[in-house]
Amino acid sequence: MIARLSRIVPLLLVLAVVALIVYLVAQYKYSPNRAKEILIKGFTWLTGILSGFFAFVCGYALLERNEPVLDLALSFLATALIGLIITRICRAVFVRHHPGWGKKPTAKAKRLDDHPRRPFKPPWAK
Repeated sequence: MIARLSRIVPLLLVLAVVALIVYLVAQYKYSPNRAKEILIKGFTWLTGILSGFFAFVCGYALLERNEPVLDLALSFLATALIGLIITRICRAVFVRHHPGWGKKPTAKAKRLDDHPRRPFKPPWAK
């Protein structure tokens, strides 16, 4: 059990260092909330791609009947999936505390009488 956990430590360290660097750079350049947005989007993509890659490796190792590689790939797949779940939970908490996040401003309102071919003329103007 300890041997399996020790295999995923390098992946966890790389993910933690990447998260720290991205957050600090984005916080310095933008704001803390924008840094969290960037980190959530980036880690959703990163852990999703890692999960897909390690699922592919698991399938290939299963077809080749290579048990050591399958064991290692399953450990990394579990780590990537747990990271993806944690990222989605962080996103849900962030959206709960910032309800206006992600809503784009609506288009400029038009008057009902705005028409490009027939400009509005009031009835008293001739």
